[in-house]
Parts: sequence; C-alpha cells; structure tokens
Amino acid sequence: MRLLKRTKGFTLVEVLVGVFLITLVFFGIFGAYRLGLKVVYQSERKVVATALANAEIEKIRNLPYESIGVIGSFPDGSLNPSFTVSVGGVIYQVETRVDFEVDPADGLASPQDDCPNDYKKVAIIVSWSGVLEGRVSLISDIAPKDISQECATGGGILSVSVFNAFGVMVSFPSIEIKDPNTDQVVKTANPASGKHLFALATGTYKVVSSKIDYSTERTYSMSEVTTPLNPNPIVLEDQLTEVSFSIDRLSSFMVNTLSPWGSGYYSDSFLNKNKISEKADLIVSAGEVTLASSTAGFLSSGHLVSTDIVPSSLIHWEELSFSDSKPFNTNIKYQIYYASGTEWYLIPNSDLNGNSSGFSLSPVDLSGLSVSPYSRLRLKANFSTNDSSSTPILYDWQVSWINSNALPIPNVAFHLRGAKIIGKDAANNPVYKYSQDHASNGSGQKEILSLEWDTYTFSLGPFAGLDLIDTNPKPQPISLAPDTSLNTDLYLESQNSLLITLQDLETLEPVFSATTAVSNAGLGYNTTQYTNAGGQTKFIPLDAATYEINIQMNGYLSTTTSATVSGHNRKTIKIEKVE
Repeated sequence: MRLLKRTKGFTLVEVLVGVFLITLVFFGIFGAYRLGLKVVYQSERKVVATALANAEIEKIRNLPYESIGVIGSFPDGSLNPSFTVSVGGVIYQVETRVDFEVDPADGLASPQDDCPNDYKKVAIIVSWSGVLEGRVSLISDIAPKDISQECATGGGILSVSVFNAFGVMVSFPSIEIKDPNTDQVVKTANPASGKHLFALATGTYKVVSSKIDYSTERTYSMSEVTTPLNPNPIVLEDQLTEVSFSIDRLSSFMVNTLSPWGSGYYSDSFLNKNKISEKADLIVSAGEVTLASSTAGFLSSGHLVSTDIVPSSLIHWEELSFSDSKPFNTNIKYQIYYASGTEWYLIPNSDLNGNSSGFSLSPVDLSGLSVSPYSRLRLKANFSTNDSSSTPILYDWQVSWINSNALPIPNVAFHLRGAKIIGKDAANNPVYKYSQDHASNGSGQKEILSLEWDTYTFSLGPFAGLDLIDTNPKPQPISLAPDTSLNTDLYLESQNSLLITLQDLETLEPVFSATTAVSNAGLGYNTTQYTNAGGQTKFIPLDAATYEINIQMNGYLSTTTSATVSGHNRKTIKIEKVE
C-alpha cells in the first residue's frame, strides 16, 4: 500500500496578514530613512545659509559707517536690499535690512539729544524655497566711532504707543510705517512694551497699528478725510513726533429681528383625557365627547371642565373657538371660569357678556377680559338633550391669546453705526469709522463679527416698511465691550402684518417647519417662510389687501386659503394628514 504524505500550506488570510505586516515594517523603515535624509538636507542648507549671513555681516562691519544702509532707504547706503546666491544647486535669497536705533538713555530728541540716531541695527535674512524651504537670520549692531558719525545723518524720530481700551499698553502690537502715496511699508515693529521709536527721514508717513484678533487703528490723509481726527504725522529734522493708538480685542453682535409680540393657545381635540379636570355623565372616545347612555338611551345632561389655562407672558386674551355637532333637540353651552386663590368662579356678565347663560356660537371674543384677575382660566361645556336617541358631540375647543414671546421676522435689512469717528468731511459732518448695512437671514438672525469696542446704533431705512420700536439691551446706543459676544434683539412693528398658526387637523398640535407661502399677484408680493416649533410664522410688513396662502408639508395634504389683512391679523390654519 502506498502512503500519501500531507503538506501544510498557508491560507489566503494568513498570506494577506503577512503581506500587511511586511509592508508596515517596510514603510516604517522607509519613513525613518526619508526623515533622516530630510534632517541631513535641511541641516546642510542651514549651515550654508548661516555661512552666507555671517559673510554679509563681516562685509558690512568693514564698511565705513556712513555707507552702512540700504540703497534708497533710510539710512541710505551702498547695500543692495536683496540678491541671490547659488550653492550646490540651491538658490538662496539674501535680504539686507538696516535701521537706526534710538537709545532713550541719552534722550529722545533735541534739546535732550542733539543726535537721536544712536547706532545702526543690521539684519541679514537668508532663505531658500522648495520642498525643504527655510530661513536663517542674523542681527548685528553697528556703533559709530564718534559723535561726528552719530550726527552725520539727519532725520527725526516717530514715537508710536499702542494702548488697549483701558489705557494699558498692548504687548507685541504690529506697527507699520508706510509711504502715504504708495502705501508701501517703510518700517515695521512688534515691540514687547507696546511702544517703539522709529528713526525716519523727514517727511509725512501713514501709521497703522494692529494685532491678531484685535481692532485696527491708523492715521489718515486729508485726501481720505477732509479734517482727520488722527492725521498722518510729519517727521521733522531732529524732532520727536508722537502718535498713540487704542486697539483691543474684537467683539461681535448676534442680532435677532423680532416681532414684539407672539401668540399662544390652549387646545384639546379629546384624543385622550389628559386635558380634562372634571367630567360628569359624558363619554370621551376617539376625538369625540358625547353624552353617556343607559338602557333608556342617552342621559339628559352632562358637563366637562378643562384643565387650567395659564399662559406665560400674557398680554391679553384673544378668543375661544370650538367645533361641535348639535342635532335637533340637543345643545352644548360653553362657559368660562377664573381662579381666585383655590376657588373657581364664573366670569360675570359685566366682564364677559353672555357667560352666565353660556355661548353656543364660535368664536367667542375674549379680548375685553382683563389680564388681572383673569390670568388663569378653565372652560366648561354643558351638554343637554331632549331626545334620548340623540346626543350633541364636541370635537375640539381652543383658547388663544397674545403674549410677549417675540416671533422672528426674517430677511430684515438694517443699518449699524458706531460712535467713533475718523474725522469730518467737507461739509463738517462726522465720518464714522464703522457704518454698514446688514440683513437678517431666513431665521431672523445675523451675526456681525470683527467689531471693535464702541457704542453702536441700529436703524432701519426710510422705505423698510418697518419701525424699530425697541431694543434689548436698551436704550440705544448699545455699548459693546472688548472681547464680547452680545445678543441683541431688535423689536419691529408695521401698520399691517399677518401671523399664521399652523395646526394638525386631528390633534391640534403645532406643525413645525411647514412651507408657508403668502402672495398677492397685484402687489407683486410673494414670500415663503417656515413655521417655528410653535407652528407659527409672521409676515411683516404687508399692504392692506387680500393674500393667498399656500401650505406645503411632508405627510400632509397641500392646503390653499386666503386672508384679508388690515392692521395686525392672525389666522389659524388646520391641515390634514395624508391617509
């Protein structure tokens, strides 16, 4: 008999795992090798760049003091501002900067110091580009041999100080001295103390002070502002010219454009008994309230009382509405009670005419009710029948009111102006540093960033159709401190508006984010908005007219209706779910 020898092999999974591990190790070794080469190459370039910088420094040290300067600059001299050198196939850019240094120890300007340009500071910057780019810089001070060399070059001193909003020096601000005609930067500094002395040739300069996440302040020429508050400084021979700036951390406004009032409601569609505080001889089932029955038929009477209706931020009551069915010989009468302590009392006819006998027609106007003492209400429905085979049916009831819970007004254009001015124009009117137009978005909000501390005033254009009646915080102008994000409400009103409340037909619950389009072809008005969490959206401003309303919402039937607008109108629309 011949025996077969079995051999053990590798599965595909084992092969793949092995390949992955080998690849991982290989790439690790390759990455380490590549990093090592990069370090070596970068070190070589730094060595070459340092040698080039040292050579330039040594060359400059051997020049006459009066020749140490950049051609066409201040101080003027024989040095080129930049040139290139090729070493080992790498191109190096060599930049030379020379500046006078002013030592405050011997005074700043005449008469304390007849020669303010105490010595020269030379900076050599060598840089190279490519994948492994970099730079090396060397700085050296060159002192004059005697007083004659120190005083050989004229010019003056510009002292620039930078403070914050509280008068404290700002550390490491960016200070730029520019040619006012070309806007080219002449000199820069980032002093740790917030103050720097610039030795400059005589002439006029533009000065800009800034810092990352801080406001910016600068000087202005008469071509920009007829009478600048902070004009471009003039540097005079052997004179000290002082300029100061005030900058601080940037702030922002979160602006909400709002209606000063909103609408709330209490409703019950009787799909359950959660909003019933008392019930006698009635049956509540599947969205209907009917009289209870016995073997002899329907009982002759019964009543139903709602739970407490306690609106928040109530301004005034609006109306009671209900949906019912009252066959022949049946009736439902509705009454309204109010709380006094722990007891409930029927609102007297003197405050609500007809309440003692009860209401049978919907809606019932409640706008005449005082908020006090009528801040807490209950509804009562009194059922009756003279026919044991027939019962009235209550489908739903609802009470609405106006409250101070503001509603967003979308897409409102407004203007924001700060109080700071940069000078006056030819007509002697102030020229404001910040004055810009803005607009809120579809949610009635606008975040305005990068504002400096100031007092700001909000306003609307003359043709906006809206009036700015209040702000929060108030009053205007509104103070904005440094490093602050301030939430600001603008309350707006107009002669005509339409507040739409959208409800589910069956549950009476608000419908959120429904597309609500209001239009009038004759007026050329066509605006689409979305309902909020309360099922509401407000259209403002409007002309007095009749508008078509179209409602679109996923899961609901499209609904079209209309509303006549004159003054401040409110319309509740109930939409039906798709079966």
